Amino acid sequence: MPVISVRIPQIGEGLQEARLVAVLKQPGDTIKRDEPIYQMETDKAVMDVESPYDGVLVSWLAQPDEILAIGAEVAQMEVQGDVQEMVVHGAPTQAASVEPKVEEGNSNGTRGFNISPRTRACAKEKGLTDTQLTTLAAGTAKLMPADIDAFLATGGASTPSVAKPYSEAPQAPKQRLLASRLVRGAQLVVPGTMSVAVNWSSIDHCRTRMKASGDAFQPSAFTMFAYAVTQALKDFPMFRSTLVGDDTVRTYHHVQLGIAVSNPGDELVIAVVPDADTLTWHEFADKAREQIKLAREGKDQANESVSISLTNMQSFGILDAIPVVVSPAVATLFLGAVHNALDSHSLELKLQMTANVALTFDHRLINGVGAAEFLNAVKEKVESMMSLINA
Repeated sequence: MPVISVRIPQIGEGLQEARLVAVLKQPGDTIKRDEPIYQMETDKAVMDVESPYDGVLVSWLAQPDEILAIGAEVAQMEVQGDVQEMVVHGAPTQAASVEPKVEEGNSNGTRGFNISPRTRACAKEKGLTDTQLTTLAAGTAKLMPADIDAFLATGGASTPSVAKPYSEAPQAPKQRLLASRLVRGAQLVVPGTMSVAVNWSSIDHCRTRMKASGDAFQPSAFTMFAYAVTQALKDFPMFRSTLVGDDTVRTYHHVQLGIAVSNPGDELVIAVVPDADTLTWHEFADKAREQIKLAREGKDQANESVSISLTNMQSFGILDAIPVVVSPAVATLFLGAVHNALDSHSLELKLQMTANVALTFDHRLINGVGAAEFLNAVKEKVESMMSLINA
């Protein structure tokens, strides 16, 4: 049976690339046309992508979390009969069907701009610039990733060596993935931001008592804060929701709490506490520690059900910040460093332990009053931490 390529379809007007989230079939599986075979994340949502053919899956040509251009090969399938490969209309790869161009004045027969997105992605991953690509001689009729490898194997000899006052290196894959999420989020989210000062004394008192107890159970002050947020989320379903497309609100029954974790080299990954609102205080603290440990080992747990994430800058002495929301999430909550500030509820000049909490929310789904009510609920939970964990 002939082997044919399965390509990333055009699944949104003007879409240039998408992230492979998960594969739903394995090599050797028999697949029916229109049967879901993998999941892609676009700037709108995560969606199942269906097979364009009947056949048997031969192999995957990409791994989950790879960012692929529209029209790029993602898999190969064996098909029966004279089946023609489906054309991806509007994909950048359509340029590859044009006869190769040679730039005028280039006597070496080097390539012009007839370069597929797959090859460009390979070149970018390996640190080649667009300028180098347009002057790179192809070993075949179409510039392929193998030509990039051959070029690098010779030390890039086909490009004159010119001393430059800088160095270049490919961006780390996880940072590229984060950047892709941020760019898509910036294209969709209409952000609103507000902040509130919370009295940190209750959490500090709880933490001091736990330390004095000598108990092996010693959750951090941040874990207490995260638990307070989780309890507040029970009463605010819009913060457990995401916007699917332009007009559908998907509300999750339980809280999938995201926690930003910074690893060496300024690498940022997300830990997720699943069904956080169903856990007792001890269960929550243990699960949060477990998930953060996985994140510190490099496992990014971000998924489309995480509607809100927490970012903690207390150990860096940062008092205030404007957090960023990454779609399909609808909010990010920032926790600032503890400091002494005036007690706004006292008629006398009185200092109290204070932490600033800033909320950025997606205004397409949540309005100012709803955001303010949620933020004040978080404040109330934090300031009554002792009763919260003893409930």
